[in-house]
Amino acid sequence: MNAVTRRAVIATAAVSMALTLGACGKAGGGDSEDKGSSTKIGLLLPENKTSRYEALDKPQFEKAVKAACSDCEIVYNNAVSDVVKQKQQFDQLIADGVKVIALDPVDAEKAAGWVKDAKAKGVKVVAYDRAVAGADAYVSHDNNKVGELQGQALLTALGAKAAAANVVMINGDEKDPNAGLFKKGAHTALDGKVKVAYEASGEWDPKVAGEKMAAAISSLGKDKIGAVYSANDGMAGGIITSLENAGIKGIPVGGQDAEVAGIQRIIAGTQTFTIYKSPLQLAPEAAKFAVNLLQGKELGAQGNTDGVPSTLFAPVVVDKTNIQSTVVQDGIYKAADLCTADLAAKCTELGIK
Repeated sequence: MNAVTRRAVIATAAVSMALTLGACGKAGGGDSEDKGSSTKIGLLLPENKTSRYEALDKPQFEKAVKAACSDCEIVYNNAVSDVVKQKQQFDQLIADGVKVIALDPVDAEKAAGWVKDAKAKGVKVVAYDRAVAGADAYVSHDNNKVGELQGQALLTALGAKAAAANVVMINGDEKDPNAGLFKKGAHTALDGKVKVAYEASGEWDPKVAGEKMAAAISSLGKDKIGAVYSANDGMAGGIITSLENAGIKGIPVGGQDAEVAGIQRIIAGTQTFTIYKSPLQLAPEAAKFAVNLLQGKELGAQGNTDGVPSTLFAPVVVDKTNIQSTVVQDGIYKAADLCTADLAAKCTELGIK
C-alpha cells in the first residue's frame, strides 16, 4: 500500500466512522437512571513494555470514542503483562457497570472464559488487536501478513547473502495468538530460502530477548549469524545491544510496531526495518465497534474471523527509504520526535522533516 492509498484509506475510515456513529445517545434507549453506567466503555491493554500502547493506542482510542460519543466515559487500565491483574480489571469494569469492553488480552486463551462470563451478564467485548474466542467484534491488522512482510524484508536486506545465511528468530510471547501468526507468516517467507539456525521466544521483553540473543551468539558463534528476526521493536532493542556487546555490526535486524526507538535505530542504521500498523486505523475502528455495540447499531465490520465480525488492516514495511512518507506524513510522529541532535544529519540525508 503506497502512502497516497494509505492516507485515502485512513481518511475514508474517518468519514465512515463519523457517519456510522453520529451523536451519542442513550445506549439501547435506557432510562436516565442507568445512563451513567450505560455510557461507560472500558479499554484494557496488555502491557507497557511496548511503548505503542500508552503512546499511540490509548490516546487514539480515547480521541475516537469522544469524537463519536461526547458523553461516553472511557475507563482505562493497563495490565503490565499480568494476566491475574487484567482479570481483576475486567471484573471490576463489569462491577462498575461498563457495558462494552475493548480488550487486548495478556492471555487470549484465558480471556475467552472471561468473555463468556461477560456475555452472560449482558456485557459486550471488542477483541482489540488480539483475537479472543466468543468476542462480539474483532479489530486488528492482518497478523499473518505482518510475519510475511517481516520475513520478506529480511530476505530483501540479505540479498545475495540469503542462501548462505544463518538467521536467528526471536519470537513473541507464546501466550499471545498474534505471536504465533507473526511466526507462521515469517516462516512462510523464510523457510527454504535461509537457514533458521536458532529460534526462541523473547516473551515481548527486551531484556529476555537480549538474553536469548546472547545465548544464540554463544551457541552459533558471532561469525555465523547473518540476520536476526525480532517479532517487535522493543525486543529488537535488547537484541541489538547483545549484538553490539559481542562486536557484531552491520547485519539485518527487523522488528515491528514502528516505535520511536525502533524508527530512530533505523535512522541510525542499527535496525533495518519495522512494521507499521497504524493506530489511525486500528483505534478508530475499535472505537466505532465499541460505540455501535453500546448503542445497538450495526457494527460495520469488513468481514469475519472465525465467525467473529472483524476488520483487519494491511500492515506496511518501514525502512530508511519511507519514514517520511509513512509515520511522519501520517502524523504519528513529528520529525522533532525522531531526529535528536545525534541523528540530525542522517535525518537530513533521509529527507525526514
